[in-house]
Amino acid sequence: MTDTAAAPSARPLAFNDLEPELANTRRALEQVPDEHWDWKPHEKSMTLGRIASHIAELPHLAIIALTRDEFDVADPRDAPKPTNREELLRAFDQAAASLVATVNAVPAEGWKQTWSLKAQGRTFLTMTRAAALRAMGISHSIHHRGQLTVYLRLLDVPVPGLYGPSADEKFG
Repeated sequence: MTDTAAAPSARPLAFNDLEPELANTRRALEQVPDEHWDWKPHEKSMTLGRIASHIAELPHLAIIALTRDEFDVADPRDAPKPTNREELLRAFDQAAASLVATVNAVPAEGWKQTWSLKAQGRTFLTMTRAAALRAMGISHSIHHRGQLTVYLRLLDVPVPGLYGPSADEKFG
């Protein structure tokens, strides 16, 4: 008998939270109201639509960290520019699916390779690809998702319970 099973994933167990975090991010993005797309809580803040769009594009940054040796934030990107919740969710779903596929395709030795984040050619961050996935693909998104939920609260939009009940979403 021939073994036709696929080779086991080289994905470190430390990233088993990727899909649950992506699901939580989607739950928060589902609450973004179209009618407040251009609202911002402070003059220095991003608009609701911009912060939500940034969250939706973050999986692409993680993919870059896993597939290229460096990324310069000054380089022009052709990132999607959603103008409403439907476009936002479509962009996020595509990016999230691509990220999961990319993570699952990284060979074991790939996780130890280095990646650098640059600005106009100047390196300001270098880390292993494993650390880059944690920082750019998971933690960065969680950080902005927290900001997004504050925006939602300020707009009196129900905030989903992400790690347990919220004041708007009771369990039980």
